[in-house]
Amino acid sequence: MLDGQPIAVFQPFIDTATGQIAGIEALARLRDAAGRLHSAGPLFADPKTPAAALRRLDRAIREQAFMRFRHAPPDWFLSVNISPRWIGRLRPQQALPSLKQLASSGVDPTRVVFEITELGGASQRLAAVAARYREAGVRIAIDDFGAGYSQLDRVLALRPDILKLDMRLFQEAARGGPCGEVVKALAMMAEKTGCWIIAEGVETEAELHFALECGARYVQGYLFARPELEFFDSGAFVECFARLRDAYVHKKLADRMQLMTLRRQLAELFTQLKHSPDGLAPTVTPGAYPWLIRLYQCDRHGTQISPNLEWRDGAWQADDRYLGHNWSWRPYFYQLLAEGWEERRLILSNTYRDATTNQYCLTAGQFIDNGSRLLLVDIDASGL
Repeated sequence: MLDGQPIAVFQPFIDTATGQIAGIEALARLRDAAGRLHSAGPLFADPKTPAAALRRLDRAIREQAFMRFRHAPPDWFLSVNISPRWIGRLRPQQALPSLKQLASSGVDPTRVVFEITELGGASQRLAAVAARYREAGVRIAIDDFGAGYSQLDRVLALRPDILKLDMRLFQEAARGGPCGEVVKALAMMAEKTGCWIIAEGVETEAELHFALECGARYVQGYLFARPELEFFDSGAFVECFARLRDAYVHKKLADRMQLMTLRRQLAELFTQLKHSPDGLAPTVTPGAYPWLIRLYQCDRHGTQISPNLEWRDGAWQADDRYLGHNWSWRPYFYQLLAEGWEERRLILSNTYRDATTNQYCLTAGQFIDNGSRLLLVDIDASGL
């Protein structure tokens, strides 16, 4: 049995383009005898909770959410959670309870998003049910994206309109490191499939910055508001969001200035290297260039024609192991070949993780000797 009165509370989604509230998510709470509200989440995660009781709670919350949403601003959307566990119990062509509730509420289906969590297992009927939701005008979101399993299968099968990044994964990714690169890749994949990204669990300014870095369309979290019984005004967070967005932009501008400084230093370094007899000047030391990892040359087709020169023990050390290797297939390298060949200008790659050293790197390159050789510098990007 479930103790307590089921109550729907609402947490806003902030539109990153305007700072306005664009919609709300309905969440389940239970009111105890003393009037306190408690999250119903642990009940849904507890395998001992009776399934029938959970279904009643789920539908009661959804019913409240639909009825309350009739009084929300007309440009908002409502997001409600749908569990695959309930979908798996439906008979083929059975009327969908969530759509029946929606129809009886009078809410426009185009203003509703059904969030399908990745937890609870996959259902063979899930794609068909999602198609029926979409036919009714409802949009589909995949919740907790990046957690659990078969998320790519879910994206391909359900063709969601929205992906909500898993909160724990997102918060870990915001701290940097490999997890951050994974989440950025997920966000890029979402963009290519036409999905909007929602970053939930945004609790700090750094997490907001990471959400904006990932191209999140909406953000949600305690940095702005906890779930509440009453609706906020649409513009309640506009000033706060504008201040936080400005801080993000200023940070990105500072990063850009740092990159411009790096480019000036690289231009100076390449001028010295190009005027040496072999293009790799032993008079250059990394003292003024603390980010310098190695120097080497390739021919115009991407085949390495010089040893790697790395600064160790106060001198340049030659490493012949990579002579004859062809790097033209690497994403950063064909960028150098494609963009640097015609204009003979200095090209700086995107950041990548070096497969040999596991470092985050950039590679700078410029053609010399009328395009017969490509001079390259690998850069430690960890401090940039």
